[in-house]
Amino acid sequence: MTFRINKLEPGKKIYFASDFHLGVPDEASSKAREKKIVRWLDSVKHDAAAILLLGDIFDFWFEYRHAIPKGYIRLQGKLAEITDAGIPVLFFTGNHDMWMFDYFPKELNIPILREPISTNLGEKAFYIGHGDGLGPGDHTYKVLKRVFNNKACQWLFARIHPNTGIGIANLWSRRSRISNIKKDEQFLGDDEWLVQYCKEVEAQQHHDYYVFGHRHLPLDLPIGDGSRYVNLGEWVNFCSYAVYDGQTLELKHFEA
Repeated sequence: MTFRINKLEPGKKIYFASDFHLGVPDEASSKAREKKIVRWLDSVKHDAAAILLLGDIFDFWFEYRHAIPKGYIRLQGKLAEITDAGIPVLFFTGNHDMWMFDYFPKELNIPILREPISTNLGEKAFYIGHGDGLGPGDHTYKVLKRVFNNKACQWLFARIHPNTGIGIANLWSRRSRISNIKKDEQFLGDDEWLVQYCKEVEAQQHHDYYVFGHRHLPLDLPIGDGSRYVNLGEWVNFCSYAVYDGQTLELKHFEA
């Protein structure tokens, strides 16, 4: 899919958010976080030219042909309201919600993107994605990602009854690193693999901004001359997002 905005109308902005991880660590806190996300969407929809969700919106998601994980209806309803108003919303799959298929495109008019994209938004060049499986290292996950994206494996999992399949996945989801909010992510300095990945891409093609999620840390770091890497953080601890006004991209926090 090609997504490009050649020029932002005066006063319009593009919003980026990721890693809501709805579903963990428990139902009550997840629902409270969902309501906060809906308030954030209400606060930005008046001047949004587009809203880009960069993955791990759900801590687990698998679509059966006739069933989806229950819950999250407040978020889905708000997204439907926004797209019905003509505001584009894009969904990049993450490592926790890669098993999204046609529900969001058909029901909410939200395209699903599975790989990073290089595009122009206003006057700036952007490279945008979730961030999982990129850069050096993490070979075990890269193998698992190929397995999880395999059509045969997806077909086999879909043969499991939803009560069992989603139940198993939810148990696994509770072991997610984001579910233990007592453990903060550690900044790795020169060993940040997404920084290294951005530098590799920048050596081949210039982008003004590299925007990712996945790392769970709000980061704004230089990548060579005139280029920056922005990580959106997450919504269990930081409630962080980014906003682009046509000239600059800025990290912000909602109800900090």
